[in-house]
Amino acid sequence: MEREELADWLRLALTPGIGNTAARKLLAAFGLPSGVFAQARAAQEQVVTVAQADALAHAPATLSALVDQTSAWLQGVEAHGATRRIVTLGDAGYPASLLETADPPLMLYLLGAPAFDLTQLERSIAIVGSRNPTPQGAANARAFARAFGEAGIAVVSGLALGIDGAAHEGALDAVAGAPDRLATVAVVGTGLDRVYPARHRALAHRIAAQGLLVSEYPLGTPPLSQNFPKRNRLIAGLSRGTLVVEAALKSGSLITAQFASEQGKDVFAIPGSIHAPQSRGCHALIRQGAKLVESVHDVLEELRLEKLAMETSTAAAPGTAQPEEHGLLPELGFDPVSLDALCARTGWSAAALQAQLLELELAGRVARLPGGLFQRIAQG
Repeated sequence: MEREELADWLRLALTPGIGNTAARKLLAAFGLPSGVFAQARAAQEQVVTVAQADALAHAPATLSALVDQTSAWLQGVEAHGATRRIVTLGDAGYPASLLETADPPLMLYLLGAPAFDLTQLERSIAIVGSRNPTPQGAANARAFARAFGEAGIAVVSGLALGIDGAAHEGALDAVAGAPDRLATVAVVGTGLDRVYPARHRALAHRIAAQGLLVSEYPLGTPPLSQNFPKRNRLIAGLSRGTLVVEAALKSGSLITAQFASEQGKDVFAIPGSIHAPQSRGCHALIRQGAKLVESVHDVLEELRLEKLAMETSTAAAPGTAQPEEHGLLPELGFDPVSLDALCARTGWSAAALQAQLLELELAGRVARLPGGLFQRIAQG
């Protein structure tokens, strides 16, 4: 993109009072942003309000500095051969699925492998959930994402802590050694010159090498709380459907599910323990009509991807029980349980139980939770 064209797009996107809706009206009437700014004031007022036409007459004070910053970013070099790109509303590479949503952004900033673009998401699924998942929830997200990846389906999520991070990791694990396959797309709520949360920096680098990082926000945009619910519409818009793994009743994941539903897309939810706050959002979605999911095949079949489902049918479904190899596992069940409750169930002494629980914890079969609770982890 030439500097002058970039400056016009950034000016349109940054003009105060000109949101995506007004900008799209202007583009529909006058073509490219350069055409918008070349119009007489009277012509602009036929499309937008007087106040908006006033704003269009003056370039934002920060525009020149942002054009310099963005131009330098586009010319920069990333590790692993990742490229930096901008896709605008008028580009052929703009994803058609976003054009069909209520509020498509004017500009999308992309960072990722040069072989991948957003038009390759015909087969994709969003996986979202709690930032503070249970150990079983994180394991489910990773296992489902890996199974989707092995079936040739890209996983879209938001790079957040918890379920999002586990989903990205599972998808990346699925395509290890296959550099020609788009593993995952991370839609972020900051500028792409930042990584938030910072602890996901290494994960972001992995995604840039085997997938795409996407943002609608200009470079330098910090992690503002209002941007994250808004970016969820893009997570839903880029995906064929949305799978909620764990979510509290007041959760950003439910916002993503609502966007997906409003866009006419399928919403899936994994049920959980009736005692876990992280399950209540999923149960609410199921009551509202989301499809209850017990295995990855439930999603593949609903999305009419039966062929891919058959290709993965030999793999164990994530979350399904495996043959027991330890006598304590049936007594644990799948809900969090205290040591005292286990003593009552089994008749074992506390010391004997602690030894067995430690063995299972080291084997990755049991997780130790806050409050002195233990939870069995199903393995796919």
